[in-house]
Amino acid sequence: MTEPATPLSGNKKRQMRSAARLYAVQALFQMEHSNQGVDGVYAEFLDHRFGAEVDEDTDMIDGDMDLFRTLLDVAVDRQAKIDQMTDRALVAKWPIDRIDPTLRALFRAAGAEMVSKSAPPRVVISEFVDIAKSFYPEGREPKFVNAVLDHMAREAVPEAF
Repeated sequence: MTEPATPLSGNKKRQMRSAARLYAVQALFQMEHSNQGVDGVYAEFLDHRFGAEVDEDTDMIDGDMDLFRTLLDVAVDRQAKIDQMTDRALVAKWPIDRIDPTLRALFRAAGAEMVSKSAPPRVVISEFVDIAKSFYPEGREPKFVNAVLDHMAREAVPEAF
């Protein structure tokens, strides 16, 4: 007889969702630069990132696989809509094609979560600003990300504001 599954604590579930968001940004970046398809990148991340042992002292964080897959699928399937939302949030002289590829991947992952409405916009903004801080700890990019995502959220989920 098998043991019943133990429900995840709220904190563990949040950590797994946060990890899935970070992995989604990394996967979208990788897809853009390697011309890999979504299925190949998804499989690679599940095999080599989610909970993987880096060395005997370090393990990668486990992530919410369902959220990760949703973010990748929605980002790919609705990329044109998400990129248009991002373009409208950027200044006219800086369309999405001209911004840093890491930021582009971040905006696509966050936009995917916004259009899928899987979390409240303020949660999405906060989570992705934290991801921006991890990529740009000394820069102004997190404030920029906050402003762009706020604009995108007001367009994607106006009823939340």
